[in-house]
Amino acid sequence: MAVEFKLPDLGENVESGDVVNVLVAVGDTLAEDQPVIELETDKAVIEVPSPLSGVVREIHVQAGDQAAVGQLILTIETDASSAATAVPEEATPAMTTEMAEEPPPEPTSAPVEAIPETGGVAEFKLPDLGENVESGDVVNVLVAVGDTLAEDQPVIELETDKAVVEVPSPLSGIVREIHVQAGDQAAVGQLLLTVETAASADGANPPEAPAATPAAPPPAPTETTPSAPPPAADRTYPAPISGPRKLVPASPSVRRLAREIGIDIAQVTGSGPGGRISENDVKAFARQLNTARQTAPSPSAAIELPDFSRWGEVERRPMGKVRQITAQRLQAAWSSIPMVTQFDKADITEMDKWRKEYGPRAEVAGGKLTPTAILIKLLAAALKRFPQFNCSIDIASQEVVQKQYYNIGIAVDTPNGLLVPVVRDVDQKNIIELAVELTEMAGKTRERKITPEDMQGGCMTISNVGVMGGTGFTPIVNPPEVAILGVARSSYEPVYVDGEFVPRMMLPLALTYDHRQIDGADGARFLRWVAQALEDPFLILLEG
Repeated sequence: MAVEFKLPDLGENVESGDVVNVLVAVGDTLAEDQPVIELETDKAVIEVPSPLSGVVREIHVQAGDQAAVGQLILTIETDASSAATAVPEEATPAMTTEMAEEPPPEPTSAPVEAIPETGGVAEFKLPDLGENVESGDVVNVLVAVGDTLAEDQPVIELETDKAVVEVPSPLSGIVREIHVQAGDQAAVGQLLLTVETAASADGANPPEAPAATPAAPPPAPTETTPSAPPPAADRTYPAPISGPRKLVPASPSVRRLAREIGIDIAQVTGSGPGGRISENDVKAFARQLNTARQTAPSPSAAIELPDFSRWGEVERRPMGKVRQITAQRLQAAWSSIPMVTQFDKADITEMDKWRKEYGPRAEVAGGKLTPTAILIKLLAAALKRFPQFNCSIDIASQEVVQKQYYNIGIAVDTPNGLLVPVVRDVDQKNIIELAVELTEMAGKTRERKITPEDMQGGCMTISNVGVMGGTGFTPIVNPPEVAILGVARSSYEPVYVDGEFVPRMMLPLALTYDHRQIDGADGARFLRWVAQALEDPFLILLEG
């Protein structure tokens, strides 16, 4: 069978690259995952592996060419075609196989994985979710049997240990069967839907020969014999949920080693040219992980529970994914980070006046001028003033990672648990822009539209419980950050000013920090600077 191998999605918004070298020749026997070309993108030089084995029949690019995603690279004759007579090239649709001269099955227009002997019907399986996520809980099924499905239309809501995401369909047609329901756990590769594609849903008879190509998405490889290779549906219709995967410059053998020892190769830093990852890099990363696990304190043993039903009626319900990951992360943070919490109060009487005065401007722009919006901008200035707070600790390598950007995480209370979306590049935005972005992000988070990418890359976190009340609390550091600012409810208090007590609006602040990186004196200076900046915003212009 002859298969056309096209340049796959390279991720990282890379759409094309320059062919540096062609690593195979016509007539070569090709192994699965064998590199076929070296491609130079604006990120790095990478080897593009073949997704199948066979004999190279034709090479469609040469060194010096520019190749775009989806462009034809090779024509490969697979092993299963050695005893078959090929159908003429012009009668073979892209990404399909040549078939033996025996009564061919009816052609299908299924864009995912075709079901043999059922023309126009496709199986949609749960795609790779990225971020090392292998499964999730089905929160909601968004379609019903008989619904007309559009390409990219969400079909299920899936709760992983990162977030709740909508899984879109990579094809259009009519939902014929639904194989999951709310409450099920779905793994990557598991069958979600059977879809009757548009080519067969209108009742029209399919053409007799493949030469008459229907006006539908290019069909995926169709299984014609028991010895045929499996369909390449995932390569034809990738449907990443959490954004494009990181483009990693590494050979297939290095990727295979990482998979075999359970390492996410996207987390490995390459030591070669252009960040290329070698086997030694993977092994060194694995050693660092093992060292970190050995030096980290082991979590306390689970407390053995009594039989609560002895004292009355009880009900057991499973913890949601968000709650599970929150518990795991907080347990890890509490057991591995020596934390100190510092307390202070800020006189925000004047700030509250101008916040109310200028609040309508933010509302016109689509936001709300809250104390949190002001604190976001203020913290960026504080991190510039005290760079030791804008760090992460790499215990495995005994290094401190100093960040040169200013992203602030905001703890948001949702019905499903605490989530921390990140507002990026805070130092480059004014307070009204931050108020608008914060309003949009909070709504998106509560509506469960947040993605894992939205919750990564923070430098420091704000946890504001003022709307709920309370005079103070001790927030827990959100690793790999080294500090978190807690904000309680402001209230009027008598303050001794110029020889008399006057009512002033005071805001309780609590700063928790990682004592391995930050000393007590630094913590006190940082929190006092934040309080003074709230009392006199001119300080931000003066020192920030």
